[in-house]
Amino acid sequence: MKLAAIIAGVWAAAAASAVWVYEGEWGKQGRGPGEFYYPRSPAEAPNGNVYVTDGSNHRIQYFTATGSYIGQWGRNGTGDGQFKLPRHLAITNGGVVYVADGGNHRVQYFSLSGSFLGKWGSEGTGDGEFDTPRAIAVAPNGNVYVGDTYNDRIQYFTSVGSFLGKWGTAGTGEGEFDMPRGVAVAPNGNVYVADSYNSRIQYFTADGSFIGMWGKPGSGPTDLRLPIGIAVAPNGYVFTVELANNRVHYFTATGSHLGIWGTKGSGPGEFNYPWGITVTRDGTRVYTVEMHNHRVQYFRESEEFVAPASWGLIKALYR
Repeated sequence: MKLAAIIAGVWAAAAASAVWVYEGEWGKQGRGPGEFYYPRSPAEAPNGNVYVTDGSNHRIQYFTATGSYIGQWGRNGTGDGQFKLPRHLAITNGGVVYVADGGNHRVQYFSLSGSFLGKWGSEGTGDGEFDTPRAIAVAPNGNVYVGDTYNDRIQYFTSVGSFLGKWGTAGTGEGEFDMPRGVAVAPNGNVYVADSYNSRIQYFTADGSFIGMWGKPGSGPTDLRLPIGIAVAPNGYVFTVELANNRVHYFTATGSHLGIWGTKGSGPGEFNYPWGITVTRDGTRVYTVEMHNHRVQYFRESEEFVAPASWGLIKALYR
């Protein structure tokens, strides 16, 4: 057996799963450019820039991929382009920015530079009405999914807000929710929901037919306590930030646990109330937003190194 073949085999066995390592961060508490006051959610634009809902500053800020400030828009109010506690946001491949404007019970959408394009929604329980929407995602076909949090349901719309359908009610059964605060759409069109107060992830077809779910409350390595933000990578892996346990989990598309990182703190790779998460379009970087550390952190995918024992195995096999 040739040495190169042995090394390749051992390396493949050792590097079967990737890990996510801290790469950088930006932000601090404040109201100036590049500062945050209880930020909620990140999203990556097609050009690689990163947009952040700066919740209690009632604005959207955007940055280069490594955090250099570019611009902002929004202020506290009810007018077009104004916000009351904006929560999650989503950006289409064509560069349209959708914002769940929670305190105004509506969705607004904009160009990448913040030009107002449209809005829909008002407070209520009817079709196309909302009660504090806190989650939003865009499907590959352009449809927009909204986590209608206090109505315990998901609604979905065309790209300009025409109502298409809804599902969900308050409860603990399949397809029922207790304050859904995160929604994401996979490349195949399946819809994943962070069913926050039920401490689980549920997933559905594009029209809301239940497929499956996973998760339970606790602090064990595969438990979920208040999952909030959720994102789906290009390969179908599902990432979620866990508000109460201050960590990130990632899973296969059907819920098999792949990994976890984070603990409570303010250092690199630590979290204090992580609320939002996104995965880049190429799948190689994860951005998280923390409310109480008032910052964005980003992580890169890195293959695990071969353990020293593996080199011993190589030497033994090559004798």
